[in-house]
Amino acid sequence: MKEKQDKIDRRNLLKKIGAVGFGSVFASAEAVAAAGEQDATKKDQKPKYPQVPKRKLGKTGIKVPCLSLGGNQDLLANQIVLRKAPQWGVYFWDTAYVYRGGNSEIGIGKYLTRNPKDRKKLFIASKASDAWTVPDVQKRFETSLKRMNTNYIDLYCGAHQCPDPARLTKELQQWAEKAKKRNLIRFFGISTHQNMARVLAAAAKLGWIDVVMTIYNFRLMQDKKLSAAIEACHKAGKGIIAIKTQGFGQKIKTEEDKKLAGHFLQRGFTEGQAKIKAVLQDERFSSVCVGMQNVALLTSNVAAVLDKTKLTRADMNAFTEYGRQTCSGYCAGCAHICDSGLPDALGPGRISDVMRYLMYYSSYGEQDQARELFAQIPRKVRNRLLSTDYSLAEARCPQHLPIGKLVAEAAGKLA
Repeated sequence: MKEKQDKIDRRNLLKKIGAVGFGSVFASAEAVAAAGEQDATKKDQKPKYPQVPKRKLGKTGIKVPCLSLGGNQDLLANQIVLRKAPQWGVYFWDTAYVYRGGNSEIGIGKYLTRNPKDRKKLFIASKASDAWTVPDVQKRFETSLKRMNTNYIDLYCGAHQCPDPARLTKELQQWAEKAKKRNLIRFFGISTHQNMARVLAAAAKLGWIDVVMTIYNFRLMQDKKLSAAIEACHKAGKGIIAIKTQGFGQKIKTEEDKKLAGHFLQRGFTEGQAKIKAVLQDERFSSVCVGMQNVALLTSNVAAVLDKTKLTRADMNAFTEYGRQTCSGYCAGCAHICDSGLPDALGPGRISDVMRYLMYYSSYGEQDQARELFAQIPRKVRNRLLSTDYSLAEARCPQHLPIGKLVAEAAGKLA
């Protein structure tokens, strides 16, 4: 009887504070506020809203929310999400030099200008996008400080979207150590979107790297090399942040997507909530970083991490089967395999990048951003995309992607 009641209560919680489409955002906020105040015996004795659980950030000595705000959005315009996130304890904000042409960092700066006392409460991460040398890292870092109206950054990823361990140089180590000594950064990290297993395995051996951010989702849980690299980072005491946890692919939704969504709705979750829970069931991860462009999505994700129900083996099997059925529409970021079957003229990791831009367009609804990123590819390389033979790369692709067709689709949509 108690199990049945728990299930009903959990579904009510998810409906009240998270599941998109189950009611007014403002009504959801009021419902959670009421839930948070029920046990309070004195005014301000407890936070007004339920707080997202915290986890240790590796061996840094601090804890961070297990749900962090992905800042690849125009935070200059979207101040309401910044105002609402801390109410639930979502005070870990992730941004980067390049996000939305700088408007992500500028938006955080606008918030801190209006709420300077909140700076000490927040844990802000940023990244040195497109910085291939240490002087580039320094320039981007200085710009980020000015944009965000802060004199320090809690976590700074000096290698953003790192595709190759060769980027983790002695010079970068020296920069990181000096920045820490000057209290300009608290912790140094890296992020990786390509060749994740190789990059993470190398980072695990480098004591000056405190935190790693890597793509991880239900699709990649069966990747033995990636799992081994994550385990190496965990044993080395790195804080591990999961990004791209929704596992969106390059193709539009299919019947398999509807089937997966239906499975989890029967369990009382949305598909997106279940994907977050799947990653957080792995205790090695300190936090999942998720883009939350509106209050409805914020409360939905908060509901997912507040709910203590574990996914079952049947739930994980549903993910495994869905991943098997749709693998040919998902690029796993193993760029070195793809590159081995492509001409050098395209450049390392180029097709993996194109697949990511197509994902933004088709699955994230970020058409403008996808076009902007695609336009940054040198014209000569863009001209080669449609004349390249992808047969060898397709034969080597572990996901069996129809690379040629997807590249043609990207060129048509993004050019």
